[in-house]
Amino acid sequence: MNFSLSTSLGLMRDTWPFLVFRVVVYFAIAAAYVLATGAGAGLGWTVGLFGDDEFRAGATVWGGLFGFGAVAAVLYVLREYTLYLVKAGHIAVMVEALDSRFVPSGRAQIDFAQKAVRDRFGEASALFAVDQLVKGVIRAITGLVQGLASLLPLPGLQGAVKAVRGFLRVAVGLVDEVILAHALRTRATNPWASARDALVLYGQNVRPMLVSAAWITVLTWALAFVVFLLMLAPAAAVVWLIPGGWSAGGVVFAILFAWAVKVALIEPFALACLLQAFFAVTAGQTPDPEWSARIDGVSDRFRELGRRAAAAAGAQAPAPTGEAWRAHSSRATPPGA
Repeated sequence: MNFSLSTSLGLMRDTWPFLVFRVVVYFAIAAAYVLATGAGAGLGWTVGLFGDDEFRAGATVWGGLFGFGAVAAVLYVLREYTLYLVKAGHIAVMVEALDSRFVPSGRAQIDFAQKAVRDRFGEASALFAVDQLVKGVIRAITGLVQGLASLLPLPGLQGAVKAVRGFLRVAVGLVDEVILAHALRTRATNPWASARDALVLYGQNVRPMLVSAAWITVLTWALAFVVFLLMLAPAAAVVWLIPGGWSAGGVVFAILFAWAVKVALIEPFALACLLQAFFAVTAGQTPDPEWSARIDGVSDRFRELGRRAAAAAGAQAPAPTGEAWRAHSSRATPPGA
């Protein structure tokens, strides 16, 4: 493996203000889901008093679903700001700590991180646009890899290639954040070009990265499942307080609480591992023109990154591949500077 669990724990310790921030944000989201679902169920139960028991039960369920859906809709609108304020900020301080640069403590750490993200990406909408393009390119790169069964040499695996492909699609869930980390680490002034460079580096090292991502994913979901089991009891207590009861509510709320723990505490640990793996396997490398051309040939979003990078650099034509492409790449300061 290209990462150290102890180093990841050290990064968690050094960035504790962001862990607290994440806990506050994601548990507030979980609480909003629970309160809105309970309020909706209570309203539905009240309306159901005008009918028989079957009508009351149906109204309670529909009221709870409406409250849950309303929160989900609001959070869908705010997802780019969550990425901007929480995830990208935590990536910024992790990168600094991993490179042994100065990282402030307390509230100053959050302000420091937000300035670093703003300097690299500008507004939240720009960061979100880069991230969405990057996710599409990562899926294309995963599709390029042949012989996926050889990554995990288990008996009988040849007959389960589709299952392996599905697992690897889950395993690359945090890779987009690693790509964003490249821009923060290199002090890139052109985030589109930096993302393109980082994607090529990822592509030319995709096999070792997928192996690391697979192990990290197994660890992450195992921890999340343990948390889910621990959350069943408090979730059942919450359901008991909802008017009319809701038999499936305990499982739903346990999943919700486990999700909050996963994104607030478990995912940062997984990201710390994956950052180490990416920086280790790409150390001293430059983007390979052949891989750049290969990704360019299968991904519209990769080409879109090139166009936006060229536009940001003041060019009139789409960014080329190879040596000429790197002329459009981000002006960067070496990580140790």
